[in-house]
Amino acid sequence: MFNIGLGSAGTTVSLASSSDSNFPPENIIDGKLDTFWLTTGMFPQEFVLSFTSTMAVNNVKLNCHNVRKLSLEKSVETSPVSFEVVREASLEGSDGELQIHEFNLSDVKASHLKFKIESGYNHFVSIHELNIEGSASRM
Repeated sequence: MFNIGLGSAGTTVSLASSSDSNFPPENIIDGKLDTFWLTTGMFPQEFVLSFTSTMAVNNVKLNCHNVRKLSLEKSVETSPVSFEVVREASLEGSDGELQIHEFNLSDVKASHLKFKIESGYNHFVSIHELNIEGSASRM
């Protein structure tokens, strides 16, 4: 398995609820911890990653800042529609440090993953890096 959540693996950010030209959503999939997507305030905020095909996802590791409540949703449709919740999480505050959260999954089939940030510890949250372990699925 490898990180299927990288732009270099063909993954795209097909939707983001906010965008700042200095901190664009594409920073989420560049594989660099020092770049990030910064929300523009208010909640919920969300972004959708679209894979090149349906994948079997086994683990999602998220590096973020100021996220309080988060849900992970999946879709197996051709377009990013008809999502269903896979996991929900409440993250502890981190006093200025990066938060690291993992969703341990077992071959969850997905063509698209939606990350919905329901609330934060501040008006702004940042998503720095995602590591999505998975492989092509044989639906």
